[in-house]
Amino acid sequence: MAGQDKAALISEARRRFETEYLPDKSDKYDSRDVERLQQDDNWIENYLIWRHDVMDDTLKMIDESFQWRKEYMVNDLSESALPKWLFENGALYLHGYDKEGYKLFWFRVKFHTKDPKLQFEKKKFVAFWLEHYARRDHGKPLTVVFDMAETGLSHIDLDFIRFIINCFKVYYPNYLSKIVIFEMPWIMNAAFKIVKGWLGPDAISMLKFTNKNEVQEYISVEYLPAYMGGIDTFKYSYPPLVDDDFQTPLCENGPITTEDETESKEEMEADSKEAGEFSEEQILNAKKVCSVEQISKPEENDKTDSKTKNAKKALTIFKGPLLHISPAEELFFGSKEIGEKKCLIVLTNVTKNVVAFKVRTTAPDKYRVKPSNSSCEPGTSIDIVVSLHGGFAASLQDRFLIMAAEMDQASAAGVPELAQFWKEVPRNKVMELRLRCHVVESSKPSTLTLKENSFNIPTKTNEDLHLQLTQLLQVNRRLQEQIDCCVWFQQLIVVLALFLVAIAAFCFYVLYTQRC
Repeated sequence: MAGQDKAALISEARRRFETEYLPDKSDKYDSRDVERLQQDDNWIENYLIWRHDVMDDTLKMIDESFQWRKEYMVNDLSESALPKWLFENGALYLHGYDKEGYKLFWFRVKFHTKDPKLQFEKKKFVAFWLEHYARRDHGKPLTVVFDMAETGLSHIDLDFIRFIINCFKVYYPNYLSKIVIFEMPWIMNAAFKIVKGWLGPDAISMLKFTNKNEVQEYISVEYLPAYMGGIDTFKYSYPPLVDDDFQTPLCENGPITTEDETESKEEMEADSKEAGEFSEEQILNAKKVCSVEQISKPEENDKTDSKTKNAKKALTIFKGPLLHISPAEELFFGSKEIGEKKCLIVLTNVTKNVVAFKVRTTAPDKYRVKPSNSSCEPGTSIDIVVSLHGGFAASLQDRFLIMAAEMDQASAAGVPELAQFWKEVPRNKVMELRLRCHVVESSKPSTLTLKENSFNIPTKTNEDLHLQLTQLLQVNRRLQEQIDCCVWFQQLIVVLALFLVAIAAFCFYVLYTQRC
């Protein structure tokens, strides 16, 4: 949809829902969903996209999903509201990404048993996971993996499968990228013919039937267990709630050692040990950057500007309650051979108080982030530089998490204070935004392009450049002096030559006159 057309359709959907549905069915909806519909354009847009901008179909879909959300009390679902055995079972969880960068929602069918008495709780468990993801990742699509290894007729539960499909068809529109079915037993072929009928023509193309040799077309070995031909050592366990842990990336002067409550002392020591394995060149660079970080903030901003001139400029903005963040969804990196090695994240504080923030990533060994743990004054902006280091290349599976929370006016914002603040701040007071990586492949022929660090040359500061320029001027002056000296010497030789010629001529004249 074009920008104006999209806004018009969203506005029309809100207006018609209020006038045609809300008066008669307000008791069938959760007021929090109605309020969200008035504020969240992306939510309405997903309904419109899934119904091809057909307004009547879109409104019916919103009505059906809202009634379902109230029936299942989706807004109140939490770990404490569900039986613990559902989490311990390991049949459903989020883990890893496919090759397109979409989150994987695993359904380990062999751990599921059909039991009508427990069916409603299991369905609420599915709703819990989908709502947990939807709130966290703002509507980015999922890839569902039906892992049917070691399953048989006893595991077939068409009612439960139909519920999962309906979640994506009606309740979470535009959230499904594909369904990867791994090693479906031949005896289930008839059952899945029924499933195809439930999906409808638009979604049938999303079904991907695979075996051990084919599943890697959609999911890299990094996120596949060994029995699928992968190298992922992940083992499901609960507690805690399974998810991909965002870890602290390397700052440009080494690992951050002031972390929140999730990091133990052992993890910090491990990070320090890893830092000790850097090359000598990296250590020298780190020392240089460390000394630069001691300067005042205005000077630091100047340094950041000089370092980020090659960084990808962000074009999209996520407008959060505490920070406006750009880009809103993706960091663009190039391929390993020719690509951009740096990206820029811009944070703008839109509150009247200091906002603390920190950046975490699923690939802490790949990236350096500066600053990764700091604060932003009211009404100001901060540039965060994300750069690849070593020989690493960006991957679609890499993710970044930006966490922000508002600080009291009386609070200090030094390193110790920030560490203590993150330990004490309530989880519901933390704003989060997740960014994925996008790798841009170039179709142009290779050309000789000189870029910063193209030959692993340490990044130059303004002082280094000034020193080099001064040395260059001195060399140029010496060369000029040598050239001037050479010119003077050449002129002297010419004068001497003319003098000798004159003497020779005079001598020849004297000898000639004497003979005569």
